[in-house]
Amino acid sequence: MSVFALADCNSFYVSCERVFHPELNNKPVIVLSNNDGCIISRSNEAKALGLKMGKPVFKYKELIEKNNVAVFSSNYSMYGDFSQRVMSTLANFSPDIEIYSIDEAFLDLSNFKETIDYTEYGKKIKDIVYKWTGIPVSVGIAHTKTLAKIANHLAKKSTKANGVLDLTKLEYVDKALECTPVGEVWGIGGQYSKALIKQNIFTALDLKNSDDEWIKKHLHIVGLRTVFELRGKSCISMTTGHVDKKGICTSRSFGTPLKEYEDIKQAIASFVSRCAEKLRSQKSATLALTVFIMTNRFADTPQYVNNKTIKLPIASNSTPELIDYAIKAFKSIYKKGYIYKKAGVITTDIVPEDQIQYAFWDNVDREKYKTLMKTIDRLNNQQGRDKLKFASLGTNKRWKMRQEKLSPNFSTSWTDILKVK
Repeated sequence: MSVFALADCNSFYVSCERVFHPELNNKPVIVLSNNDGCIISRSNEAKALGLKMGKPVFKYKELIEKNNVAVFSSNYSMYGDFSQRVMSTLANFSPDIEIYSIDEAFLDLSNFKETIDYTEYGKKIKDIVYKWTGIPVSVGIAHTKTLAKIANHLAKKSTKANGVLDLTKLEYVDKALECTPVGEVWGIGGQYSKALIKQNIFTALDLKNSDDEWIKKHLHIVGLRTVFELRGKSCISMTTGHVDKKGICTSRSFGTPLKEYEDIKQAIASFVSRCAEKLRSQKSATLALTVFIMTNRFADTPQYVNNKTIKLPIASNSTPELIDYAIKAFKSIYKKGYIYKKAGVITTDIVPEDQIQYAFWDNVDREKYKTLMKTIDRLNNQQGRDKLKFASLGTNKRWKMRQEKLSPNFSTSWTDILKVK
């Protein structure tokens, strides 16, 4: 019988900041979204104060000042580094690991079932991850991935569980499901949740005991699979290999609203440059590129939103080529006189770079561009992002995100290494 463990970092972004600020342990801490707009991570102490996830930080200004809440701008470079450290540590506990998100991973423990106590093993995982990385995690263990999700959720909340909950013992499963609202079940979204509640299905236990035919009719095969998972039948297998992205998007809200064509063009060039880097990192190329721009829909100013998709004749991951297409798309939708708040680039129709279909009439020296991109990527990996970049990205980044409370890159930049006196 299958056994899965889900290891999930507690308040991950906050925990990363606390590694270098241990004086903030047991004190309220929040991390903000791009442009320091909304709350995206909270410590338990911040939650207790009533600071809500996803809410604009300006609404809590007095509460934050009154309670000395520590506030940080999001530092994704540091969070990505800590994520890699946590996942590398978790890989020591199972040969099969599925990295599900930046702060959580499934471990397949099926081959260990005759030799270990799952609760003790979960505690060992929790203790080692914290010792080696400084990041606290919770561990949920069960016979299916959906039940492991529920076990992890309860492990975070329960003082008795202390961060580890084993639901492989069947006598505890129904009790756990009974205290789990149906909307918190993995795979049950907002619309499904509303439909279930109308049928008097309020908890995960109600869902487990629901009628299969009704579930299949209204929640389709995905919903029925979730029901089977709640009953202890594993239907969602591990995905242990790397899965290439089928679409890549880079977008930002501007730190300062922009009007001028040149300023926004530089932002578009920067966004498509990031997309190209991501394509090359997974050895892919794109056949379609979409550029979008929009004004601030909350501002009392004229509104405008538009996008343009360009189909490429030959798939590419070359930065200068994609910049050229992106700027052409942007030029076709830009309108003077509007105040723009956000823009972005999306690449779709992604194919492996070794399966690109070339054309007889193609006059681009693709081998030269391929060599150029490899050289630029190597230098930027060695020296730091954008040490070498294309002129169209510009130097006056008026569009750059506002990050007034950004912590140093202690673990990813030589110049920011913590100095101990």
